[in-house]
Amino acid sequence: SKAAPSPAPVPEPPLPPMEETPGGEKLNIVIAWEPRDIKQLSSTLWDAFLVNDSNFYLSFSFMSRADGEEDWTLRNSGVIEPGIQLWLGEVTREDIPQLSRIAFQYIAYKTDRPFVLKNPALIERRLDCTKFFKLHCYRPSVYFDHEVIAMPLVTDDRPQRPAPVDASALEDAMKAKRAADSRPARRQPLRRHIKRRDLKAPDGEPLVVDLHITELLDDLRGLSPADMLNIQVDEFRRVMDENASARGRRIIFIHGKGEGVLRNALLKELSHRYKGHDVQDASFREYGYGATQVTI
Repeated sequence: SKAAPSPAPVPEPPLPPMEETPGGEKLNIVIAWEPRDIKQLSSTLWDAFLVNDSNFYLSFSFMSRADGEEDWTLRNSGVIEPGIQLWLGEVTREDIPQLSRIAFQYIAYKTDRPFVLKNPALIERRLDCTKFFKLHCYRPSVYFDHEVIAMPLVTDDRPQRPAPVDASALEDAMKAKRAADSRPARRQPLRRHIKRRDLKAPDGEPLVVDLHITELLDDLRGLSPADMLNIQVDEFRRVMDENASARGRRIIFIHGKGEGVLRNALLKELSHRYKGHDVQDASFREYGYGATQVTI
């Protein structure tokens, strides 16, 4: 007897349209890895997500390679809608060494209205793969309900570690994409609206934000002291903006003692851009000399 035909796959229902926001006119793109069982980092699987926190569509390609290799492997490509988290795939323990070098290229556009032109970019980043197995390397994120390893690719329209566009590399990536398109279909990508949320601190405890540049970036090569300071101040502004309505919240900004350049930059921000908040040195006993407390 003939076997009954298998039912046709049910198409994923379309997401409701994302409302544009003023902040979404600047591109903010993040790639993140979320463990399925954070208590079993030696054996768990990870889900890779691409976050498009902007009002723009992105045509993208995501590639990686291991240290010591010259050729790149295409991991995912396609289009991600505005304000969407896109599931890029499953990562196993064996896959992790292949993520030592990350490459991401994109073109940003809108389909139904005029828009300000954004430069396309190719971004290369180095990823310390040992972080996948260290619990303290997983951090809260405004885009996820659980702690993740997150790598900013574009922050307020600024590509992080841009690289010159290599025509031969683009041609290789397109060949790899055509080969990938001919493979059997895999799991339906997960698409969900990004959900920005406040970084939470335990009840009654302050929110602690470490602004040391090594906590914000994995790779400092090619960055001038001015570049590093701008990145640190941008992170300070992001935290202040996200907590602007959290009256009474205490935020500890750890900036280090050093020569006081970052501390003075933060105090300048607090006296001009963020007036009206209570500012004082944080507890030396808990945070040392290099920390400032802001109460919203």
